[in-house]
Amino acid sequence: MTADPVDRRTAVKLMAAAAAAAIAPPGMTAVAPRTMATRKVPASGEEIPVIGMGSSNTFDVGTAAAERAPLGEVLRALVAGGGTVIDTSPMYGRAETVIGDLVHDLGLRPRLWLATKVWTRGRAAGAAQIEQSYARLRTTKLELLQIHNLLDWREHVPTIRALQESGRLRYAGITHYRADAHAELERVLAAERFDWLQVNYSLAEPEAAARLLPLCLDKGIAVMVNRPFADGALFDRVRGKPLPPWAAELGCASWGQFFLRWIAAHPAVTCVIPATSKPRHMADNVAAGLAPLPDEAQRKRMTEFWATL
Repeated sequence: MTADPVDRRTAVKLMAAAAAAAIAPPGMTAVAPRTMATRKVPASGEEIPVIGMGSSNTFDVGTAAAERAPLGEVLRALVAGGGTVIDTSPMYGRAETVIGDLVHDLGLRPRLWLATKVWTRGRAAGAAQIEQSYARLRTTKLELLQIHNLLDWREHVPTIRALQESGRLRYAGITHYRADAHAELERVLAAERFDWLQVNYSLAEPEAAARLLPLCLDKGIAVMVNRPFADGALFDRVRGKPLPPWAAELGCASWGQFFLRWIAAHPAVTCVIPATSKPRHMADNVAAGLAPLPDEAQRKRMTEFWATL
């Protein structure tokens, strides 16, 4: 599989930088390279890297090598940067199939944490769709199965529980991507126990911090964040503007890292899943997860600066 030359150069630079950090000059003590921060899944204590990958509008491609090769490099960049989580859905066209094929061809399944969704009405239809997802992803076990946008959620719970009991599924979750659904998410979490909530949260869409994120902290529910760039709205707002001089002190080398580190630093957030089809953007995204994350005071400074833009 051939990578884009620019992206290959970027990867080489990243690897060289990591190696340089681990090798000390004569007379100095070696310093280990920084690694990605992790958060615990409350239901199990499992450690999850804070930056993963979404696949909406990015992995829905055909079978041509020219279409798939860059996506294979995206997966390599995710793993090289310490990421493991991949989130997808039958709603995303051919994404499940493409991910399943690439993960299989690259031999990456043991290093990845796969999440998908059920997105249909009716218990029988849901069970059939879930089995189709297993087949498309070429796996016998899933780390997380989520009820997409709460669609017919009560009908899918028995199927999900049965999969957990059989050992084919580790965690159960629910999702939505709009702030006007947050109240309904809260009602569902009060009515049924789920291990994960996936929800939109960013500097442009901060509403989840009002009630949902504190609720998840209180109830011990892991949080996966979608729409971290608000469908590009954050980049539109800062186009042509430089990062603040103090951004480097917070570990931010790009606007994308600024946005992702602000999200990941929230104590309720377990993992953020930016979607991209470009390897260089994936490398930038995973670098946003390097520990330590901004503390509360630094995060407040980021919020206040965003309000001035």
